[in-house]
Amino acid sequence: MAGAAVKGLRLTILVGEDDRWRHRPMYTELVHRAHAAGLAGATVLRGVEGFGTHSRIHTDRLLSLAEELPMMVLIVDAEERIRAFLPQLAELGLEGLVMLDPVEVIR
Repeated sequence: MAGAAVKGLRLTILVGEDDRWRHRPMYTELVHRAHAAGLAGATVLRGVEGFGTHSRIHTDRLLSLAEELPMMVLIVDAEERIRAFLPQLAELGLEGLVMLDPVEVIR
């Protein structure tokens, strides 16, 4: 049963699987920072194929191209909490794509 919808903001961050912050995977650093900031939750999804700014296709179908697959970090919370978290991204010097989308949170 669905409850009343609450407005929120979805932060989507696309990074490469091999991107690092001080020897730690960037996606792991993002999840731990989101947790420390008290955000509602974070999920990391591993892409099976994609390309980015360098237009080189990465896929998990061929071992020779299975490196640097795309990783998507999704974080949803109230708009003010997400916006307060954004300076953390600048501190990390992210080279990946960062997107904000309004969402309706049902649960």
